[in-house]
Order: sequence, then structure tokens, then C-alpha cells
Amino acid sequence: MATRALSRLAPALANARAVSSVAARRTVLARSYASQSENTMTVREALNAAMEEEMLRDDKVYIIGEEVARYNGAYKVTKGLMDKFGEKRVVDTPITEMGFAGLAVGSAFAGLRPMQVQNSIPRDLHADICHSCEFMTFNFSMQAIDQIVNSAGKTHYMSGGCLPCPIVFRGPNGAAAGVAAQHSQDYAAWYGAIPGLKVVSPWSAEDCKGLLKSAIRDNNPVVFLENELMYGVTFPMSSEAMSDNFLLPIGKCKVEREGSDITIVAHSKMVTHSMEAAEELAKEGIKAEVINLRSIRPLDIDTIKKSVKKTNRLVTVEGGFPSFGVGSEICARIIESEAFDYLDALLSESLVPMCRHPSYAANLEALTFPDTPLIVKVAKRALYRSN
Repeated sequence: MATRALSRLAPALANARAVSSVAARRTVLARSYASQSENTMTVREALNAAMEEEMLRDDKVYIIGEEVARYNGAYKVTKGLMDKFGEKRVVDTPITEMGFAGLAVGSAFAGLRPMQVQNSIPRDLHADICHSCEFMTFNFSMQAIDQIVNSAGKTHYMSGGCLPCPIVFRGPNGAAAGVAAQHSQDYAAWYGAIPGLKVVSPWSAEDCKGLLKSAIRDNNPVVFLENELMYGVTFPMSSEAMSDNFLLPIGKCKVEREGSDITIVAHSKMVTHSMEAAEELAKEGIKAEVINLRSIRPLDIDTIKKSVKKTNRLVTVEGGFPSFGVGSEICARIIESEAFDYLDALLSESLVPMCRHPSYAANLEALTFPDTPLIVKVAKRALYRSN
């Protein structure tokens, strides 16, 4: 088995062993997927590039999960990585989330950096060598939640700092299209409540590349929440973002659009709707400031407070449940801070009341989640422009 796996990599790995520098190794194992475009990248390509660059930089990094190797990932995010790094560093697993999540956590305690991958709908969880465990969809992470919350999230603290757990749990999160209640949940608030975990929810290709590389290098367990509907979306990439050394700090949000009339805070796919809403509002002379959270835990509340002090109004947008969500946490922190005194309107959460679970039916599903028109409506209401 090992002989067959090694034979598939010849002669590239043989040459790579003879060269010590990462730059030379990258020449031998040249990218054929993530670097197809120089100035733009899809979210899928950005994630692929981040994993490849970190696997080249650190041979302790590996990927583990369902269909991550031979099938190239359920969403092709790990495409080409098994051919470049072999089956010892890109590991296919059975459909046993708790099993391979526990395996990945144990290997992190032993000094590796696993990436566990969560695929979507008909698939399950994935883990990547050295620092990435992939779930086919985060809905299936519920099968492994004890490993994520108790084993990964709490052991570092309970061991007195002796057992760090450098692992990334990543995969698609939130609603996709027509996948019903069991595959449409947003886990940002679920995992954001857990001490010991860092939780990231990227939007753009730059977000995905810079934050995933930072997550892989972090010595804490990181829950990396992607969105299935964003994988094929193309974003511009700066020359800095195309660099192998591009990192974004976990715990800092980004002002995607500056404004002076109202603050709109969102994460993941809801940033797209918020940006579209800001465009619509601009046609009526309303200058909306859009903040991309990027990080759920730790939460960059200081940037949000600064914006609220400028605009005097706040709307939060997310794809999760209205009760006990990320938006609720932001509103609570604003109320507890000095920024509350600057508000000229009630705090607003752009959420459709989910008294029902998402449906397979497209018309009902469309009524379940926030969209651009709803955000425009809520923003106008906060500005006393409508009822």
C-alpha cells in the first residue's frame, strides 16, 4: 500500500527531498489548480492555494476527511492535493465523523497539524494533515461535537497549557439550496459560544486564503466556516494576497464599504447581500457602511463600535436562527458599551423569523433567509424612511 502510494508521486517527491527550500519544492510540485488566474480567484481556488502553500511550508500539516483524496473533495476544494502530497498527507476516511475527528484531535496533541474537512449534503466530515479536518457539511459536525468542543476546545486549558491543539475544522456551513432543515443550519453561534475555540466565517477569496493560512498556523483549534454557494464565486485578488506569505489576522473584521448613515454588519454569504443592499440604498442617497465580520470568535467589537459612533444606526445580518445568534451578541455588546449613547434608532437584526425550518421547496426556502430587499427594508426602517 505504502509502495503504491509512493510510486504515484515519483519522481516529484524524490526531487523535493533533495531540495530544502520551500520555494524550490514549490517549483517541483507546481500548482495546477489554484494558480490558474493571477488577478482573480474563486473561493474554491483560494482555499486550495492556502492548503497547498501551508502543506509545502510545514510537513506536519495534513488533511483528513471523507472523499478529500481520491475524489478531490466533494466540492473539489482539495483537488490535486493527494497527487502532490500523497495518501499519507491527504487521508480519505469512512463516514465516521466522531472517529476521524477524534483521530485528528489526537494527532494534534501529538504535534501534527490536522485539517478536518466537512463536505456537504450527501457527505460528511474531512480532516487535513497537520492542521485541517474537513467536514462534508458542518451539519455533520454534530456527530463529532464532543471531540470538537470537549477534546479540542477544552483540553489546552484543562491541561494547564501543556497540550495545545493546533487543528482546523473546516467545510461548508449554513444554507445551500434545496437541502432542507437538516443541512441548512448556521453553526457560527453554536461554536462561537465555546471558550477555547476560534471561529472564522470568511466571505471573499482573500478572506479565505489569508484566514485559512492563519488558522493552520494557529496553535488553537479553529472552526473555519465556509459557504457552499460561495465556492464558485470569483473575487479580485491583490498582489499581496497572491503571495505565499499572505496572512489575515483572526479576530479583525474589515470595512468593505464606508458610509456615514447606517452600519450593516454581516458575515459569510450575507456580506454579498449587504453589499448589494448598500448599492440600492446609495441610489436614494443613503450611505451605508458595510462591515465584514470575518471572525466570530474573537469578535472585533471595537471596529463595530467605531462605526456605530459615526453612523448612529446598526443593522446586523446573518443566515442563522434569530434567537441567541451572532447578531444578538453584537447588539448586546453595543448596548453594554459607550456606543449605545450614540444610537439614534433601535438596533435591528435583518432576520426572517424562523418559526419553521427551511424547506426543500424553493419558494418557501426563499422566505426563510435574509436577502437584499429585506436588508434594504430594514435599513430604511432604521432610518425612519419606511414602516
